[in-house]
Amino acid sequence: MLIYLHIPFCDSKCHYCAFNSYVDKFDLKSSYMQACVKQLIYELSIFKPKPNSIKSLFIGGGTPSTVNPELYFEFFKIILPYLKKDAEITSEANPNSATKKWLSGMKKLGINRISFGVQSFNEKKLKFLGRNHSKPQAIKAINHANEVGFTNISLDLIYGTKMDTKKLLQDDLKIAKSLPINHISAYSLTIEKDTPFAKTPQVAIDSIGLAKKFTNDIQNIGFPQYEISNFGTYNSIHNLGYWEGDDYMGIGSGAVGFLKNRRFYPSKNIENFIQNPLKRDIEILSKDDLHVEKIFLGLRSKIGINIDKFNKKEMENIKILLQEKKLKRKNNVIYNTDYFLSDEISLFITN
Repeated sequence: MLIYLHIPFCDSKCHYCAFNSYVDKFDLKSSYMQACVKQLIYELSIFKPKPNSIKSLFIGGGTPSTVNPELYFEFFKIILPYLKKDAEITSEANPNSATKKWLSGMKKLGINRISFGVQSFNEKKLKFLGRNHSKPQAIKAINHANEVGFTNISLDLIYGTKMDTKKLLQDDLKIAKSLPINHISAYSLTIEKDTPFAKTPQVAIDSIGLAKKFTNDIQNIGFPQYEISNFGTYNSIHNLGYWEGDDYMGIGSGAVGFLKNRRFYPSKNIENFIQNPLKRDIEILSKDDLHVEKIFLGLRSKIGINIDKFNKKEMENIKILLQEKKLKRKNNVIYNTDYFLSDEISLFITN
């Protein structure tokens, strides 16, 4: 089982961001975290995890580093007994708000992995994306995380923008390689509706050639790919848990949860969530829904899918893909050889 805690507060809204986040509601931080605690207690009664059984906790956003460690204390006090002794406990952070004091405070709480929203080390590209940190701040924050004792450090990079050149992307990777990190998440710029970039969709370059070159370059500097957007000598337990189809609690405004065949959707509106953190919509998934989802998820990562999960018709389609070398089979497990075609391959198998 996994836990995701959503922090919806941000210093600024990036031009590409469609996540549930706010730049003008900082006065709600304390009441929001109290509401998260109430929801956590309720979810524990629904999911019924045993002590020392939850394998990962991921704090995402928004920007978790805009919330002082003290405000996380009650949440951690309740959840820590349920976490495995070696559980992965990750927090996202932005370079401009993840001070050395904040990093130290989060480590004392039990955080053992930090994921920085760097996106680029190029100053012009950072401004273009609407990021409010600089290259020196990003480097400083990552080094501070290492200095306070974090051994698992990740950074995000964005590619597929009109600003990207071969040199710019290579320079980003050169700097990333020089830092004390063991994981990179790389995302192609996607234009979402109701974002500033939605008015200028031409800022994104949809190039499979660029995507494959950049992801190959990441691997060539020593970060093996283990999932469609993730690379590292360390593989995130939380990321792989999603692809394995684990149950997960979603705590916070708009944080989706999943238990067996039910998906839970709390209110995205932060005020409504604070007023009633236990209210949520519930989606019931059929056996067919779960089966198709298992295939889509399994082919997006190195986990693969055991052949006993496929029906007769799907196996016939898989044989075709094996002959075309778009899939590979090892020890009765089917693996995808090209993550960028994962959706198309999944559709071909299930149709």
